[in-house]
Amino acid sequence: MLPVSDYHMHTPLCGHASGAPQAYARQAVKAGLAQIGFSDHAPLLSHKDPTITMDRSQLPIYHHMIERVRAEFNDTLKVLVGIEADFIPGFEEQTRSLLAEYPYDYVIGSVHFIEKWGFDDPIQMKEWDIRDVNEVYRDYNRLLRQSAQARLFDILAHIDLVKKFDFRPTVDMTAEIEENARVFKKTGVVIEINTSGLRKPVQEIYPSLHDLKLYCAQGIPITFGSDAHRPEDVGSHFDKGVELALAAGYKEYVLFEKRKIVGTAALI
Repeated sequence: MLPVSDYHMHTPLCGHASGAPQAYARQAVKAGLAQIGFSDHAPLLSHKDPTITMDRSQLPIYHHMIERVRAEFNDTLKVLVGIEADFIPGFEEQTRSLLAEYPYDYVIGSVHFIEKWGFDDPIQMKEWDIRDVNEVYRDYNRLLRQSAQARLFDILAHIDLVKKFDFRPTVDMTAEIEENARVFKKTGVVIEINTSGLRKPVQEIYPSLHDLKLYCAQGIPITFGSDAHRPEDVGSHFDKGVELALAAGYKEYVLFEKRKIVGTAALI
């Protein structure tokens, strides 16, 4: 059974997505989804970069855009308002204040930076050549745990994004993932099955089956997200996402509203 919800999609305001929000909604209806959530990139608080996030001045525009979609598709599709915010150490309180400015149905937290290095940015990809891959993975997972412990986010995004360009550790990282799972369980965050990895060089869903089994063993709930940056990506590869979830041991996923889990839906 395919998921009824796609909680991870963007708008052109982030500077690297295309297509009007209405086009994403039309694709969702075509794909048979019952609900979607927009979760565009929140303004960066550490620095400005209009190629990867919206500016703070654009937040009212973003919310107006989504409200228009909600009104237009009221009879056919439930439209939620979410946002994806970067976790950057030292900016926790500024992030909390930013997120308090609007009523969200959920907030997705993500790690895209190790210090000032955008490790998943193709423009900064050469940095990998001078980095110790194992240390990069340890740093990334440490930041994931810190993002959960900050208690800013409801859902953590693409939680092995560090593999995007298919750079792999040479040592076993199981202990890191087990520690992630313990922290996620303690802090109550949800993780997403993000199918966009199949559109990236790694050609693999985030997270891997190995990692997802460890998260399932700790009872960490899941959502589904296509991370769509084009309308045609909405709901993409959700069949493979369900296969992955079932293989890891999951039987259901959760649904959000007003920053609370309001129900579950079965995978089979």
